[in-house]
Amino acid sequence: MPKSNLKAGAASVQITPPIPMFLAGYPHVRRDRTGVHDPLLSSALYLENGPVRVLLIANDVIYVSKASTARCRKLISDSTGIPPEHILISATHTHSGPKTLDPIATEADASVPKTDARFVRLLEDTIITAATRAIANAVPAEAGLAVADATGVGTNRRDPAGAKDLGVPVLLVGHAQTHRPLAAMLVCSMHPTVLHEDSTLISGDFPAMARQQLQRNVLGDDCVILYHTGPAGNQSPRHVTRANTFEEAERLGTILADAAAKVIPSIRFSPDLPINCRSNSANFPLRSFPSEQDAQKKLDAAVERLAQLRNSNAPRTEIRTAEVDWFGAEETLTLSRAAASGRLQAVADSVMPAEIQLISIGPWNFVAWPGEMFVEFGLEIKRQVPSTFLMAYTNGELQGYLVTRQAAEEGGYESSNAIFKSPESGNLLVSKTLELLQRDD
Repeated sequence: MPKSNLKAGAASVQITPPIPMFLAGYPHVRRDRTGVHDPLLSSALYLENGPVRVLLIANDVIYVSKASTARCRKLISDSTGIPPEHILISATHTHSGPKTLDPIATEADASVPKTDARFVRLLEDTIITAATRAIANAVPAEAGLAVADATGVGTNRRDPAGAKDLGVPVLLVGHAQTHRPLAAMLVCSMHPTVLHEDSTLISGDFPAMARQQLQRNVLGDDCVILYHTGPAGNQSPRHVTRANTFEEAERLGTILADAAAKVIPSIRFSPDLPINCRSNSANFPLRSFPSEQDAQKKLDAAVERLAQLRNSNAPRTEIRTAEVDWFGAEETLTLSRAAASGRLQAVADSVMPAEIQLISIGPWNFVAWPGEMFVEFGLEIKRQVPSTFLMAYTNGELQGYLVTRQAAEEGGYESSNAIFKSPESGNLLVSKTLELLQRDD
């Protein structure tokens, strides 16, 4: 048996809040939780080969702020010696968990309370606990990867025939001697939004259902499964769901779990995968906002269009798109006021620069981006550098979307609540990422 130079450890810790809290993700509803459908987890994977040590930590929350990321990294680094820039902290972006930050775009929504600081402390403490336990669990390991096809879990949310990326990398890490699965890591570019504002139960949505099924039917309950959401700003289950229910979340979770299970037997393991970690950054330009009067006109038009669709019994998916465009028009009005008062610049400064993190594991590149952006930006990276997989919602957030030129010109929901200029910001993200991938050091 070849000697294993790779070491790995993994751990999962619950972050389900023990007290009632507001559930984040949808406007205009006082959505206080009434129970727990499935637990929220912080799941950590530790990898080491020679002097290089990295941690990847996935969390079942809507966002992990840049401030929380910095605090967790510092405390983990202080106690373990792992460089902060070698620690990746992501959010699955579930819309059925507590708030973790207060976006400026939604500050005018009276139904949405401020973030509960108690949960943020719980989240940060749990991330640190999961990380330290993963390191403590480290053993000689082997790892391999295959790409699954997750067709069926969703589509482009503005155009079902539009750009999408349903290739899901499945990184499987096992014990070098027993070959028992220790951890699996998946990245899927799809909004976890099967469940809508009428659901008041805590849940990780369809990714949690996929995790449970993989553990129960394929990998074993003690295999830690990390789920990261890729670039999914314009990706949604909207056009494939029959209803916004837990049964549908289970169905989509089954599609994803079955896709992963199908490729797992093809994975070829290695006990000596080199690990590398490096980073870059980008500063995005602020977007120009309409006057308050023009923003109000756009909002009035969005309200009128939604009413017309509802009155004409338009298809459910068309009404939902019009609803979120209404939300976006409201947020444009809020952002226009913030920009006019000068408050928006301070918010932008708090999330800049945008960190671009690269963790290479053998021949595979995992690139971590903050915030949410359209899938086209990730597809461009993959076109130029194959065997690269993009994660979003990592190491902070951007207080809105990065969208394509077409989306910016159309002015729908996603571009309406962006605070940074598009497509210039997304294009800059791509160019800075390619610099990082193509750097030889």
